[in-house]
Amino acid sequence: MERKLFLKSCGYACLGASMLSVFLESCSGSKQIEGTIMNADLVVSVTSFHHNNSFRKYIIVTHEKMKFPICVYRFNENTYSALLMRCPHQGAELQVFGEKLECPAHGSAFNNMGIVQNGPADTNLRTFPVSLQNDQLYISLK
Repeated sequence: MERKLFLKSCGYACLGASMLSVFLESCSGSKQIEGTIMNADLVVSVTSFHHNNSFRKYIIVTHEKMKFPICVYRFNENTYSALLMRCPHQGAELQVFGEKLECPAHGSAFNNMGIVQNGPADTNLRTFPVSLQNDQLYISLK
């Protein structure tokens, strides 16, 4: 095989693999929603986690007053974690891949509790207390 043809084939294979991963991630049931700010809390409905006959593992919550979104993971009906999607290394917005968040700029990775798994970041993600009241999640932004 000619070198040029080989490189072209490899490029197409890499492009196809990345497109497939994006497609599969979109099928996993993640959802970006707009939250409501009440006092010092970002409020979202628990029903945002409902997807067909199951539950989403996480949702991404945005609001026009927030520079970065917040990823909220659901562990069970009463346990959630809320993580600011900002890399502490140099401030890039993180991307969610199932149970982890990754920085597209330098490759830092964090688990679904915001703990550093891979550098160059050496600081965990900012987390927010989450409380549940009347089928509403209150994410304290204090």
